[in-house]
Amino acid sequence: MFKKFLPNEHVKTIFDIHPALLKKKGINGIITDLDNTLVAWDVKDATPEVIQWFEQMKKQDIKVTIISNNKQERVKLFSEPLDTPFVFSARKPLSQAFKSAAKEMKLKKEEVVVIGDQLLTDVLGGNFAGFHTILVVPIVQTDGKITRINRKIERRILSYMNKKGKISWEE
Repeated sequence: MFKKFLPNEHVKTIFDIHPALLKKKGINGIITDLDNTLVAWDVKDATPEVIQWFEQMKKQDIKVTIISNNKQERVKLFSEPLDTPFVFSARKPLSQAFKSAAKEMKLKKEEVVVIGDQLLTDVLGGNFAGFHTILVVPIVQTDGKITRINRKIERRILSYMNKKGKISWEE
């Protein structure tokens, strides 16, 4: 039952995801969440480190698309300075936004990873859509109202998976 919640990989931050390693695995595209994955949910602009990460991906010809359940204004404000395509109001975990992003990048599922900080939206949606998923530790421990509810459920799922030896998790 919990199989669809299980990420293929988990790392502490996006900065642990290196373009050379992705290329070795045949990855040419990234679909990434925004809030608490790239920056804290209440930070409107990319940090210098995030900008550098995007530049490293671009240098290795790895396409990046941001998908978020957030509103257009929030996602556009963040994505446009990075010259990065985006999908807002994505309705994750529904798989349509993930599939559309891969199609826009002109990549096959096998060439794309989904990165995010939430099991119930990013990992579940990426897994439903058939992508390789990477879970990151949320950047900050505070969240919006709906995400706070999700986090309580996620903690139970992570605890269960940890006890079963399926994942080791640090916050």
